Formats: sequence, structure tokens, C-alpha cells
Amino acid sequence: MNATEAYSIFERSVRDYHVADNVDHPIANPYPEGSIEATLYAKNWVDAVQWHLEDIIRDPEIDPVAALALKRRIDRSNQVRTDMVEQLDSYLRDVQYADVTPLPDAAINTESPAWALDRLSILALKIWHMTEETERPDAADDHIARCRAKLDVLLEQRTDLTSAIDSLLDDIAHGRKYMKVYRQMKMYNDPATNPVLYGKKD
Repeated sequence: MNATEAYSIFERSVRDYHVADNVDHPIANPYPEGSIEATLYAKNWVDAVQWHLEDIIRDPEIDPVAALALKRRIDRSNQVRTDMVEQLDSYLRDVQYADVTPLPDAAINTESPAWALDRLSILALKIWHMTEETERPDAADDHIARCRAKLDVLLEQRTDLTSAIDSLLDDIAHGRKYMKVYRQMKMYNDPATNPVLYGKKD
């Protein structure tokens, strides 16, 4: 698995999501259960749903009760997203590169492979939606021009990011870099560490 292959899976998920274009539409993962491909597809599907939830909640006329329910759904989605990234990093460390012995001068990267892939997944969504903006028949010419310029930047980012991810994976595979899995430890989701939830008073 390299970054270009991962991106093609993300693209497929984005395309499949937009067939129904509904945040409640069930996922139909085309990859074998338990495979890294299935995990990447599911990861991007979560991102796609959350992308559209973030659009919906910004409706200025949204009912406040509905907005609160959406905010809590987004929070749950964020936790799922984080858990999936950590699951992917654990797979890379404990399975994919389990037999690699880091070289004596091996360094750790500022970002883990899975969090870099997370950025690539979001980038696939940005490219899809910015492309849509360049094709809007109701948009003014200056809007189209601005969006085309932004799309060019996003496509350049895709080239740079896929190259950087592949370099990182190659470095890990050859022991030049090593990886750790740091749990995010989101305190606001934990009833034991969020003072609002455990009832701490100032």
C-alpha cells in the first residue's frame, strides 16, 4: 500500500458517498472485511459524512435543538475518526513494520503515517468539492476563477503529500525512521476528565 493507492480508495469513497449524498445513507464497503483497504474506505466515509454535517450545522436558520443534536453527532464522529487513525497506525507499527529494526540513528517523524493519511483523506474531499465549485452553472466568473486557483493549489498539495507519505513509509520500512502510536486522550469526551461531566465546581 502506498499513498497513491490510498488516495484512489479515498476517491472511490468520496465518489460513492455522493451517489446518494446523504449523511444517513449506509456505507457499502467494497473491500474485504478486516483489510487495510476496507479501513481506509471506511475512514474516508466517516470524513465525508462529517464534512456534510459541518455544512448542515452552519445553516443560519437551523433549529437550535437540531443544531445541538448535530454538534453531538459531530463530536461522536470526531472520536470515531480518531480511533480509526490510531487503529491504522497500530496496524502499521504492529503488523506492517513489526519485523523492522530501526537503525541506530533512526529518528521519529513529527507526524505518524496514519495522521498523514488522514490529511490525504480530507484532501480528497476538498478536491471533490472545489472541483464542484468550478463547475457550478449558477456561479459568477470571478467565483469560478477563484475556485480554479484554489483547486490548482489543492492538486499541488496532493502531489506533495503523497510523495511525503511514500517517503515516510519507505524510511520506516528501511529503519531510517521509527513510529509510535500516541493516543489522543481527548479529555472532553471522557466523563472522568471533563469537569462539566464529573461535576467539578470552580
